[in-house]
Amino acid sequence: MDDRVRLAGLYGVDTAYRPAPGREVQVPEETVVAVLAALGVDASTPLAVRDALAAYETRRANRLLPPCTVLRAGHGTLADALRGLPEGSAVTVETETGGVLDLGLGPGPDVNPDRDLQGPAAAPPPGRYGLRVTAADGRTARGDLIVAPERLAGPARRTFGFMAQLYSTLSQRSWGMGDLGDLADLAAWSGRTLGAGFVQINPLHAAVPGPPTDPSPYSPSSRRFPDPVYLRIEEVPEYAYLSGEAREQADALVRRAAALRDTVLLKDALIDRDAVWALKAEALELLRQVPLSPGRRAAYVDFLAEQGQALDDHATWSTLAELHGADWRRWPAGLRDPRSPQVARARGEHMDRVDFHCWLSWLTDAQLGAAQRAARDAGMAIGVVHDLAIGVHPAGSDAWSMQHVLAKGMSVGAPPDAFNSRGQDWGLPPWRPDALAATGYAPYRDLIARMLRHAGGLRMDHVMGLFRLWWVPEGRPPTDGAYVRYDAQAMLGLLALEAHRAGAVVIGEDLGTVEPGVREELAGRGILGTSVLWFERDWEGTGDAADGTGDGAGGTGEGAGEHPPLPPEAWRASCLATATTHDLPSTAARLTGEHVELRHRLGLLTRPLAEEQAMDAADIAEWLALLGRLGLLPEGTADEEAVVKAVHRFLARTPARMLGIWLPDTVGDRRPQNLPGTWDQYPNWRLPVADATGTPLSLEQIAASPRLYALVDDVRQAMADAEAEAAAARGTAGHP
Repeated sequence: MDDRVRLAGLYGVDTAYRPAPGREVQVPEETVVAVLAALGVDASTPLAVRDALAAYETRRANRLLPPCTVLRAGHGTLADALRGLPEGSAVTVETETGGVLDLGLGPGPDVNPDRDLQGPAAAPPPGRYGLRVTAADGRTARGDLIVAPERLAGPARRTFGFMAQLYSTLSQRSWGMGDLGDLADLAAWSGRTLGAGFVQINPLHAAVPGPPTDPSPYSPSSRRFPDPVYLRIEEVPEYAYLSGEAREQADALVRRAAALRDTVLLKDALIDRDAVWALKAEALELLRQVPLSPGRRAAYVDFLAEQGQALDDHATWSTLAELHGADWRRWPAGLRDPRSPQVARARGEHMDRVDFHCWLSWLTDAQLGAAQRAARDAGMAIGVVHDLAIGVHPAGSDAWSMQHVLAKGMSVGAPPDAFNSRGQDWGLPPWRPDALAATGYAPYRDLIARMLRHAGGLRMDHVMGLFRLWWVPEGRPPTDGAYVRYDAQAMLGLLALEAHRAGAVVIGEDLGTVEPGVREELAGRGILGTSVLWFERDWEGTGDAADGTGDGAGGTGEGAGEHPPLPPEAWRASCLATATTHDLPSTAARLTGEHVELRHRLGLLTRPLAEEQAMDAADIAEWLALLGRLGLLPEGTADEEAVVKAVHRFLARTPARMLGIWLPDTVGDRRPQNLPGTWDQYPNWRLPVADATGTPLSLEQIAASPRLYALVDDVRQAMADAEAEAAAARGTAGHP
């Protein structure tokens, strides 16, 4: 084996990939060298490669413990994990609170792992622990121990809910874009009135400030802290105590906010988050002048202590961004290191402003908690399902404060495939798997815990990234990337552990090219996948969904004819079933073919318009035929609203544990929220929910829509019928 290939394998770097079945492509040598360099390994010359191999083997030979040991309840014991320890080693397992866990190892320091770490106490309960080992020759080692639950319980019962982009769901009380007050209202109304079990929303991560601010919620400044642009100003308790001139100023801001809201809802303007934030920032400066009550002050102090260094870093970055611009890579050299004396001095000089940004995080956290409480109080079994983006903007807060665990000079993307021959570069720096392991995965587990703080569920964008990610070296095209592998047992284990502690469900966005075995591994751990109607075809000719499907084409007929639509009973149960997503056309646009025409107008088609339309029509015709055969759609029915209902009745017939209804689908909206492949050619992430004519609708109008109620009634009835049929089948099973 070539030494460089062997070295790459030791560090989890794949030197080849398969863009299509039966075809293998070699990764360019320059890419392998660059990726290894980002992992701290010099592979630039044959001598450097040999030295790196020797250094790796020396470290492995001298290592008592890996930096992080992972167990899964019911799958092995501590003995299995520590099998390589020399006999006579002393092993101590420490709890998170500093205590020592008694595993019944017996008296004395001499431990034989194969003998003494067996039995019922040999696997600690799910949690995070510290391992301390002292070998007989005096060597010592410390490491982290993660014990993950065997599997997550998943939803307590089958349920449906809405999927919404919160900024697009604005009410008559919001300030030009949807906010956390609207989220609480949406959850309370849909839970109490409709019996919905969840509301899934876009990432609420803090954005890199503008203007102009990147409106994409999937390229955030920080995934650890929410964006205060989503605050409902009037629901900050101090708002009630504004008086005098401050009250007059606040009232003037409310009037300006109403005018801004009206431009979106009544004058067809785009959502302008920078204009919204400018108004809210003025209002928050006024609220800052109102002293906190003793109880509120105590709660704030507790929040600061609980959030610790992470919040201090984020607030410091936010302060420095106001002074020096939002890209820390262009700051004075001394400020680029979050642990430098210059940063400590700047933090002290601007302590009041740092505290202001801490206070914003506290206010936003409180309203997030209020939204989840409103959802649960309304009877929702799950409540708010938050969305975790795959990465962070390289100029932002997390990239600044977590440089030690992010790969320099690399960005995440996707390799070329049958649907995109050029590949993709998303511009987001990836985790370094070696650096994560060295920290016991502390940054990753902290992120997951923060996301689940006020959540009933968590959607993991591009969940395949817990197994491997496509790294693209800076300055090279996406075609010249390479897959880098992660310790999926650790990543999945910590995800499951934190979700188990929070009592939350986890949904993995596993659309696109999925490596064999990934979906099975997720299902085995109780992590739900994502199944979108138009992609669920019999890709392998077996009557079941394939392990890897392509979503880059937007469902324009690639499977028509050769790969028939998958019948509902063949769908997997461990998934969120939907008709569309935020990156795809609305159901109405797909049924009418408007999405093809839109892509044609923007120059995004890779084939002639007539060919694309023919393929799209063939795709739709196959689905309509299946809906007809199942008795879900009367023959010859062409009414768009009737077909949308039939599509959702179909989803209700699948065994999927969660059924997601795209909120714009309930009112006939034809405009996608995001059109991949565009930047300024299309108003991505800036459109309010609208009706079939393109007229924007407020949350109040959506909640009063007869079309919405008719659709939800159909879904509920279809789910009840499916449950009754399943119960009847269970009752007759085994009887003649």
